[in-house]
Amino acid sequence: MGKLTREAVVEQALEIGDAEGLAAVTIRRLAQELGVTPMALYWHFKNKEQLTAGMAGHLIEGFVIEGGYTGPWQEGLRELVAGLVRVLRRHPCAADVLGAVDHIEVPAYLAVWDTALGLAKRGGFSGDESCMISQYLLSGAIALAAGPRKPCPPGLPEQEAAERTRLKRLRLQSLPPDVYPHIVEMAVPLSEGGAPDLYDTFGVDLLMAGIEALAARSGGI
Repeated sequence: MGKLTREAVVEQALEIGDAEGLAAVTIRRLAQELGVTPMALYWHFKNKEQLTAGMAGHLIEGFVIEGGYTGPWQEGLRELVAGLVRVLRRHPCAADVLGAVDHIEVPAYLAVWDTALGLAKRGGFSGDESCMISQYLLSGAIALAAGPRKPCPPGLPEQEAAERTRLKRLRLQSLPPDVYPHIVEMAVPLSEGGAPDLYDTFGVDLLMAGIEALAARSGGI
């Protein structure tokens, strides 16, 4: 193969992570998949920690903030969160990757975080409030991108995954309806998850509704 690039290493790491989970991503495994020696990868990443930070940066770099957000601050925050969810959803391992790194080591994440802080500040929130809003929103976006959670691990054969889902539904439906009436009633969506588009849209609406309500109460809207 030609010259091994940092981007090629990160993309292969994400491919393994998406298929088998972040724990399966190791320097040795990557070297094997790329047909090189582990030493060849050390030019780009000295250890798993640096590799994971590189994966996180690659994920977030796909979310480009062009010229900032010049419209209403609420629309800017909504667009930021929804856009981040769309980008991260492309990779099933995204939430685990971002949960495993120090975000200060990921410049692309810092750029998104700084933008969220600025938008909250424009909404009339204090410094402390802006910090909490940005943290809740970014954490919420990462969590939304990881869901709806499927009951089966990555890489499981489709037939086995379907059987696991069926068994989970039956277990929920067999709970005492007088004790857990709503779980029994909603056993199907609880076991199968929901459509990603609806899940994401509802999640962003839920996050933003709370922030907009706070702003309205304090006169920020």
